[in-house]
Amino acid sequence: MAEVEVPDIVIGRLPIYLRALTLLSEAGQEFTSSLELGQKLGIGSAQIRKDLSHFGEFGKQGTGYEINFLRTQISKILKVDREWPIILVGFGGLGQAIAHYGGFASKGFHVDAIFDNDPDKIGQAVNGKTVQDTANLAQVVADNKIKMAIIAVPATAAQVVADQLVEAGIEAILSYAPITLSVPNTVRVQHIDPVVHLQRMTYYLD
Repeated sequence: MAEVEVPDIVIGRLPIYLRALTLLSEAGQEFTSSLELGQKLGIGSAQIRKDLSHFGEFGKQGTGYEINFLRTQISKILKVDREWPIILVGFGGLGQAIAHYGGFASKGFHVDAIFDNDPDKIGQAVNGKTVQDTANLAQVVADNKIKMAIIAVPATAAQVVADQLVEAGIEAILSYAPITLSVPNTVRVQHIDPVVHLQRMTYYLD
């Protein structure tokens, strides 16, 4: 029997559950319930139970979920129980902020190489890394078997960079460029555009 594909919207909620469970664990709590998680996250408890049921049975009636066990299981499902090397393309203001951000490494994502095509930026050092010419991108990806990349370039350059990354063998892209990228179906893309989220919120303002 063919394996049933888990909807992407469900996968998208798993990191949210993992973050909530981590905070509960750090507060010293040992058990939780779908009701408590739902109240903290604004998600229905039935939805949480349904999401988790795609991957097995993790809770016990009467006691709920053992927090650290569920954290471990979700980490394995998301494959974040390991280290992931990443390349960063773009070393402008945003790229520099990303390069200095410590939140990636603490979650197992390490910026192993940084690229730019600006001669004034190439050769600069940051956190023990030297900004390299984008001409070296494909070789670095191949040599280090890197699968993930972050794009922090202007919208006008983003598609060209995305094409380079796909050709180099990158399989997952986090893009901060305010443009929708066109990539093969085999490549996963997540877009982060703060302006879109601001525009969504202004709808609700007087």
